[in-house]
Amino acid sequence: MLRLHTLSLRRGPRVLIRDADITIHPGWRVGLTGANGTGKSSLFALLLGELAPDQGDCMLPPDWVIAHVAQEVAGSDRSALDYVMDGDGELRRLQAALARAEAAGEGTLVGELHARLDAIDAWTAPSRAGRLLHGLGFQPGDESRPMATFSGGWRMRLNLGRALMCRSDLLLLDEPTNHLDLEAVLWLEQWLIAYSGTLLLISHDRDFLDRVVTHVAHVEQAHLRLYTGNYSAFELARAEALAQQQSLHERQQRDIAHMTQFVARFRAKASKARQAQSRLKALERMTQVAAVHAASPFRFAFRPPRRLPDPLLQLDHVAGGYGADPVIQGVNVSLHPGARLGLLGPNGAGKSTLIRILAGELSPLSGQRESSPDLAVGYFAQHQLEQLDPQASPLLHMQRLDERAREQELRDFLGGFGFVGDQALAPVAPFSGGEKARLVLALLVWQRPNLLLLDEPTNHLDMDMRHALEQALQEFTGAVVLVSHDRHMLRSVCDDFWLVAEGRVTPFEGDLDDYRDWLAARDRQPGEGAEGEEGAVHSAAARKARKRDEAALRRQLKPLRDQVTRLEREHSQLEQARQSLDQALADPAIYEASARTQLQTLLGRQADLARQLAATEAAWLEASEALEAAEAAAR
Repeated sequence: MLRLHTLSLRRGPRVLIRDADITIHPGWRVGLTGANGTGKSSLFALLLGELAPDQGDCMLPPDWVIAHVAQEVAGSDRSALDYVMDGDGELRRLQAALARAEAAGEGTLVGELHARLDAIDAWTAPSRAGRLLHGLGFQPGDESRPMATFSGGWRMRLNLGRALMCRSDLLLLDEPTNHLDLEAVLWLEQWLIAYSGTLLLISHDRDFLDRVVTHVAHVEQAHLRLYTGNYSAFELARAEALAQQQSLHERQQRDIAHMTQFVARFRAKASKARQAQSRLKALERMTQVAAVHAASPFRFAFRPPRRLPDPLLQLDHVAGGYGADPVIQGVNVSLHPGARLGLLGPNGAGKSTLIRILAGELSPLSGQRESSPDLAVGYFAQHQLEQLDPQASPLLHMQRLDERAREQELRDFLGGFGFVGDQALAPVAPFSGGEKARLVLALLVWQRPNLLLLDEPTNHLDMDMRHALEQALQEFTGAVVLVSHDRHMLRSVCDDFWLVAEGRVTPFEGDLDDYRDWLAARDRQPGEGAEGEEGAVHSAAARKARKRDEAALRRQLKPLRDQVTRLEREHSQLEQARQSLDQALADPAIYEASARTQLQTLLGRQADLARQLAATEAAWLEASEALEAAEAAAR
């Protein structure tokens, strides 16, 4: 097992983790969470032996094999398949020893090595590596390509495949989904669930964490605490702990105020001096319960667009690609204000190509792209992070964008994206990927677009920033087209989905669970299943008929699913309003005579919210029951 005993880690004078004392048992899958910069990656470096603890101990079984994903790799002529197979270090050592033994004619040793290779199932290693490459999105034929021919993002996928190939006891994954599309994320999710070793996973993708982890280790204010359950269970447990801490803090503050008033009133009176002194000593001995500081450091909203033409943009029989052969064709799209569209589709099917055509960065090979004269596009893509001026500060980037804006106004705006104090004036060059992504988003938001095109905007963003972005997108009055592997973001933002597949762009009549089923059906081999009558079930005609029936069922159920989703969103907004109101009513000042009118207003609002919540819950229950009944009838 992995044990951290009174462990502390520092980065210079700053304490990252203080007095951590946790035990992680074999087979646990632990999500390591916390805001960027809290020490999660430093903890990985400690486990890999790259850092030493400043205090305490980190204890691991000496025979454990640790696998992790290298962050950088130089290009080479080694094939993708060989590179991934190199992740199994024992396999490569035995193969090298076998080659030496055969060359030396040591027959006995050759037999022993063959037995050991049999024991680790060495003969299936190429097929296992091939399945890893396929799951991570590589196409047939890619396994023989030299590494040097792949881009940086694809090399990171190769590094991930190499780590998964290792028959490890402990697997360390730091944001493994950042360079994956949704299809590969769904595959990786299933692979990790079946992993038999111990997993430590850093991720800001809550759906991914929810489905993979059995425990959560959360870093906050230099404290590392272990929770049992998935991410949703952790959020609930943490919310309850924070509420209890805040209640204790408020009660203690009332006790302190009461004691302080007593001391101030009676300290000078001889008859009360002993009691006053006793209270002073009690105040000195009292362990202070800190107030809760769980608020997100990010706060921003999209400013209303200057104009909202309708339609914003239309594509008429458009074909798009990067050469003579189009990637997508026959695309007919009309974007209107208020649209919330998510793009789904396998890797390489043309999602980014479509986004670039919508953005005007790529001209159609044929067909027409017609945009309103008042169209204002806000386009976010990963390559824009590299186009930032490394020597310029966030403030200078903003000033170049809007020379007439006041400096204080720009600094206040940047503060909503986490650039406060000196960081707003620091050069961009040493910024992390998350900080650069936040700056690109800030530049985009400031320009008041009426059409947002977001291609994987959540890469490198932590939970707080993702939540702030979700809230801002929900309130945005223009249109949104989103490509993301973050299912929580897709569910929270998108009302409809388009499927980009087989060269076409078509409405997808279903939700993300239906899309997962679509991927599974697409990957199912035609010959799967028994022969005879069972084989007829898997015939091309049967599959086509089944797909027709599934599409019809999705169309039939979509209104009910949309209604359930809408009611869930309304309930969440009402619940947030109720919590804010409860906080206002918890303020003792509201019960003073001078605030009577305000109190009556708040109490009236509280009663109104209670009625709305009850009505929404009843409607949600009714819609959910109707949906379940419809799904059961369809089975």
